[in-house]
Amino acid sequence: MNLAHSTALGNLTTPVVLAPLAGGPSKPELAAAVSNAGGLGFLASGYLSAQELKERLFATRRLTAGPPAVNLFVPGPGPADPASYRVYVDKLASWARSRGVELGEPNYSDDDWQAKLELLTTAPVDVVSMTFGCPSATVVQSLRAAGSEVWVTITSPEEARQAAEVGADVLVVQGAEAGGHRASFVDAPEAPLYSLLPLLALVRAKVSLPLVASGGIATGASIAAVLTAGAIAAQIGTAFMLAPEAGTNSAHRSALRSPRTTTLTRAFTGRLARGIRNGFIAEHSADAPIAYPEIHYVTAPMRKQARAAGEIDMLNLWAGDAHELARELPAGEIVRQLAADTNAALHRWA
Repeated sequence: MNLAHSTALGNLTTPVVLAPLAGGPSKPELAAAVSNAGGLGFLASGYLSAQELKERLFATRRLTAGPPAVNLFVPGPGPADPASYRVYVDKLASWARSRGVELGEPNYSDDDWQAKLELLTTAPVDVVSMTFGCPSATVVQSLRAAGSEVWVTITSPEEARQAAEVGADVLVVQGAEAGGHRASFVDAPEAPLYSLLPLLALVRAKVSLPLVASGGIATGASIAAVLTAGAIAAQIGTAFMLAPEAGTNSAHRSALRSPRTTTLTRAFTGRLARGIRNGFIAEHSADAPIAYPEIHYVTAPMRKQARAAGEIDMLNLWAGDAHELARELPAGEIVRQLAADTNAALHRWA
């Protein structure tokens, strides 16, 4: 595998990038294990304060000499109109009372955006990736001036064009098969849903930046397929969620092992995301508004309660389409097996 490019990807010995996995599975131990095996381990900063991110970065650097990488959530334009989610929240409140379930209050947060940017410009990492929006050219320039590459996650050719215009170094191309939140710059009902391989082809026709493929990748053959389609590496999340280093809770681990299918929903957070079908999704997806992170804060206490009780039907079981292929192995072993299987697949196709 030739990873010789003018990006952090050129320093990898295997084309495996750990997806950030915000909200629980992301841990310093997981990021370090992937980096130590020759991949690139990302730390998720989503839902953490800047101080918590600093502590996790310090812990990761103690565990690996590999390049540190951090993912940031780009804040949206501002709070959603309360009228857009009031009916849904009232319905959830009635549903929760009948089941003895705790809910929170709608709240808007920019995920400590400015403080995290200040941290990453004063204590830079090799790679900063962006999700949920396109950073400004000024933000990109400040991070690059500090010594970081800036990667932007995109879900359409138009988003790829916008990211290239602000100076992104690498594009993470997220197909519809990917687990967790859609990275769309704007969450809208009419936002396109491209499968990964067609999206790679369309983005390659639009921009000349290095591409990292993301979405439903869990085997060496799948990595070989996206490399052949023009990606430089594969970003993989769900396939690492059963690793002992991952912070995946026990109920989520159980669901990942099951044959349940996935679906897209806004029911848990107010933003479109792919997760394993369960009772909460079935009952509430049709009514869920576009209101992130307001709905995230409403359902957060319920999800915490469900994790403690092992209650699968009230959890956001984020997972990609190929979740059944996840293996219960140490993360480093997963990387090594993926690398070997990728080489074997490429050799067969040569």
